[in-house]
Amino acid sequence: MRNYPTIFASFIIIGILLGIAFYAMISIPFSEAALKWRGAEAMWEDTPRLAAPIWFNAFRSEKLSETINLTRADATITEEAVSETIREETWVFEYDFPFASLPTEIKTFFTVSAGEKAPMVTLTWVKPDGTSYKLTTMTAATGDRYSISADSKFSREQLGGEDVSTALYRTADSTEEDPVVLTGTYQLIASVYHFSPDSRIDIQFVNFGEVYGVAGTDHLRRDLTIGLLWGTPFALMFGLLGAVGSTSITFLIAAIGTWYGGFLDAAIQRICEVRLQLPTLPILIMLGTFYSRSIFLILGVIIALDIFSAGIKTYRAMFMQVKNLPYIEAARAYGASNMRIIVRYMIPKVAPVLIPNFVTLIPSFVFLEASLAVLNLGDPTAPTWGKILNDAYRNGALYRGYYYWVLEPAILLMFTGLAFSMLGFALDRIFNPRLRRV
Repeated sequence: MRNYPTIFASFIIIGILLGIAFYAMISIPFSEAALKWRGAEAMWEDTPRLAAPIWFNAFRSEKLSETINLTRADATITEEAVSETIREETWVFEYDFPFASLPTEIKTFFTVSAGEKAPMVTLTWVKPDGTSYKLTTMTAATGDRYSISADSKFSREQLGGEDVSTALYRTADSTEEDPVVLTGTYQLIASVYHFSPDSRIDIQFVNFGEVYGVAGTDHLRRDLTIGLLWGTPFALMFGLLGAVGSTSITFLIAAIGTWYGGFLDAAIQRICEVRLQLPTLPILIMLGTFYSRSIFLILGVIIALDIFSAGIKTYRAMFMQVKNLPYIEAARAYGASNMRIIVRYMIPKVAPVLIPNFVTLIPSFVFLEASLAVLNLGDPTAPTWGKILNDAYRNGALYRGYYYWVLEPAILLMFTGLAFSMLGFALDRIFNPRLRRV
């Protein structure tokens, strides 16, 4: 193995993939990952839509705006009594904005536990140059959200119809058409008037940026990290179970048919020839369209279809040579049973060919699952690389410039195929001495 450096390179890549798979299963239980991935946009309301990965900023001199998410722990809160029945609670969210691009959205979210009367909230915006704007006065209830950037009334009355995000972040001497971002410390001040002693409020302020997280987000605001992480165990499971299951069963059937011969061998060969005329992909498309798209059902059907593949004829030719070897005759002479001869003498003789074969088959099963997902025939409950590619394709990611949405799962698929292909080809040269001279 020291003579084949590609083996060690493939081990490194496979080790990284396995590490990602175990990290995904430990850090995010599948039930939680599936719920978030299938969840409505409301589950991701505090993440930006179609934001690039945050590491994009490492390659830019002018940094794109990052998402700023502030909660009670980040606010300075003071409280004073206005009268016997009214008290004022002041929340001050203060944060630095050193970026060169405008935010995509600005929102506040409220969680309220009110008594007889809901609290009244007044929001004020303060820029680094001291300019302040009174945004709105509203009655807050649990589940309420106020989109500052989409407040057309505020834009019309105080900004003359200017885009809110642009006005709140540009310098005074720049224009709406050519804004220059004013960097520095911003404040959002929320003055809350409680009219009941047991009234309580929680406020969350989110300044949505153009970059977010390690992998970015999609059109439903979902963090693509979840899909990329959980796509790894699904890809490895599908590839390993598909390749090992179909190859080992095919190997055993070929050995049994070769040893017993006669009608059994002829029946196996005829079934194999019929199967070779049946296209796999259309069968899977009909299965997903008319019955179920469960990833485990699809995997079982693929293994069943792949058992009687062309590999049976290849293995049969090998077993035909082994069947007539002297040590097989010796085993028959001392009274070994048919299954003992097949399992203990025939299969181990040809098994070295099996190992490289199933390793090189793993990428084909991984790509098959991704292909089905891209055709919208994958398991809708499973976050997989193919599902990410399908969403990207349906939403025109490449045409709209969201290259990360396509490239991230595509690169993972490429490295998975490369790792197992390099390992399989190297093992083939090791186990088949005739290839070492090629």
